[in-house]
Amino acid sequence: MDAIFTLESINKVAEMFWNKFNKQKLWAFHAPMGSGKTTFIHALCSHVLQIKENISSPTFSIINEYTSPIVKTVFHTDWYRLKSEQEAIDAGVEDILDSGFLCLIEWSENAIHLLPENTLHIYLEALDTTTRRIFVHTENG
Repeated sequence: MDAIFTLESINKVAEMFWNKFNKQKLWAFHAPMGSGKTTFIHALCSHVLQIKENISSPTFSIINEYTSPIVKTVFHTDWYRLKSEQEAIDAGVEDILDSGFLCLIEWSENAIHLLPENTLHIYLEALDTTTRRIFVHTENG
């Protein structure tokens, strides 16, 4: 799946991704800083998953937990500050990955070996200051 979006169309694209990949429990987002990972996750959580809580980047807390009427529990994690896989384990990352709940992961590269094979890898890139591309690599292309 591949889509181009702006802030005006982000909710529609988030809904399309959810409709296509809602069976996946682990979503790892890959993109340079400032490419829209947190913004896309915010749209997914607030618009699609109907989370009413404040959705913010868990850069300092590592893990934010939200309640959704659609999927019950959502974990939003940001591994940017993690220095090692052991630090991720100490922060409780393994527990949420094994929880069976939806986990949205930013900066998974910092502890990539903790992710199981069935993780959905989502890539974002900035096309210009207002336009983003989001896509998923699958074995079928």
